[in-house]
Amino acid sequence: MSRPIILSGPSGSGKSTILKKLLEEFPDKFGFSVSSTTRKPRAGEVPGVHYNFVTVPEFQRMIKDEEFVEWAQFSGNYYGTTLASVKEVTESGKTCILDIDMQGVQAIKKKANFNARYLFVAPPSIESLRERLTGRGSETPESLQKRLDAATAEMAYAESGAHDQIIVNDVVEDAYKQLKAFIFSE
Repeated sequence: MSRPIILSGPSGSGKSTILKKLLEEFPDKFGFSVSSTTRKPRAGEVPGVHYNFVTVPEFQRMIKDEEFVEWAQFSGNYYGTTLASVKEVTESGKTCILDIDMQGVQAIKKKANFNARYLFVAPPSIESLRERLTGRGSETPESLQKRLDAATAEMAYAESGAHDQIIVNDVVEDAYKQLKAFIFSE
């Protein structure tokens, strides 16, 4: 289980929920690579736990200094995974799990020296995704539409064979069982 696991899927698909369950059940086996972002924290998010929240100039400096394994810009914000955050997990003897978007998956797949396993978490439908995102209370009509458009593109990319497995997260417990089966299959 030493190969990093790339977990991706649309915002609102339930990636964070099933990832949290995995890290709680197996704290000694898996570690989460904390991404960096320039977006504002959502209610309940803890800096350094959910994301490393940085300024735009700081993020741009990190790009220039080639500190990222992958990075992307979405909805006016930067998101990225630093090499240091991945190393921190692997050097602790754990399998590193990265939660990244489609652009990040595409960027990592281009790196010959990053041998990872890819898992896509999909919502049951675009309509259920709309309901989940609306339920967060953090989306404007414009940002909601951007996220739904991005989700459509991400699901098409996943269905093209870009991932080793796709899990449809309709029932969290079922999705979590599928996640564990995928992870422990190697």
